[in-house]
Amino acid sequence: MRGTSERLNLRSMEPEELMGLMKELGQPGFRAGQLFSWLAKGTEWTGMKNIPAVLKGRLEEEYRLYRPTVIEKQDSADGTVKLLWKLWDGQSVESMLMEYGYGCTACVSTQVGCAMGCAFCASTKGGFVRDLDAGEILEQVIFTGLETGKTVSRVVLMGIGEPMANFDEVMRFLRLINAPGGVGLGMRKISLSTCGLVDGIDKLAMLNVQLTLSVSLHSAVQEVRRDLMPAARAVSLERLQRSCREYFEKTGRRISYEYAMIDRVNDSDSDARALASWVRGAGGGHVNLIRLNRISESSLQPSPESRVRRFADLLQSLGVAVTVRRRLGTDIDAACGQLRRKTDGF
Repeated sequence: MRGTSERLNLRSMEPEELMGLMKELGQPGFRAGQLFSWLAKGTEWTGMKNIPAVLKGRLEEEYRLYRPTVIEKQDSADGTVKLLWKLWDGQSVESMLMEYGYGCTACVSTQVGCAMGCAFCASTKGGFVRDLDAGEILEQVIFTGLETGKTVSRVVLMGIGEPMANFDEVMRFLRLINAPGGVGLGMRKISLSTCGLVDGIDKLAMLNVQLTLSVSLHSAVQEVRRDLMPAARAVSLERLQRSCREYFEKTGRRISYEYAMIDRVNDSDSDARALASWVRGAGGGHVNLIRLNRISESSLQPSPESRVRRFADLLQSLGVAVTVRRRLGTDIDAACGQLRRKTDGF
């Protein structure tokens, strides 16, 4: 019997891989569909009623099937729920459920910790630990729904970690969640947020993945963006703009640009004009203005409400589509990485 660390996560296996495994174990092909359906429901071994005991025993010896446990749960008055999960190896990640008029969105993590170093984000303060496998990303969706009793209708890959830095497992996750017989969530109901890793954007364009791409821009001034986002030092805004333009041209999918409004850092009229010019040069897109979430480790402060409104109005006057993101979970540790950092004490 393999040790836990050596066993593959059974929820990371795609339907065709399960089909091959069933053939290898001398099982009829339909067992793969049965097993995949149980896995997508978060069912444990004892609940898989139509799977033979001998097969379950064999799989349990060779593969990992772990239900992450809730370390802490925070409920906001607006219906937002923040969850800190303990993984099979003792590490922890966050996910969040947000309620909107159209349904519930699960925000999930793709890595334990983050190496991107963004000045305004708590996720990166403890450094990067490891990538999540595809099954661990999927488990956050499944068990967030089960823990809250809500039906997850959309997923955003905007939790802890940089999805493009874990590209292969994120792509596997997308295939898993999109596959018939499982969660079955359509690709256009999934958003992926990146700090602008252009190799990943280029790969997504080549694969013509029809999700919603969100690029964390936060400034269209090179020096300001470099200071806010150390990972941006290796990629110029010009290079990022080219990748975004080509992505839009190849996929036909409009990009959303995330822009955290930071007092006296990136919220001036000249910043708005630079942003409008950059977005137009990238082939257009939608700007999502975000009121900065304060974290104790940073002196950065959110822009005043009046400045956010002026910034939005100026972008609109310059022909750029813009919205101000609705603030959720203001009475809990809603900022990405806050709960993990506070609980784990790193």
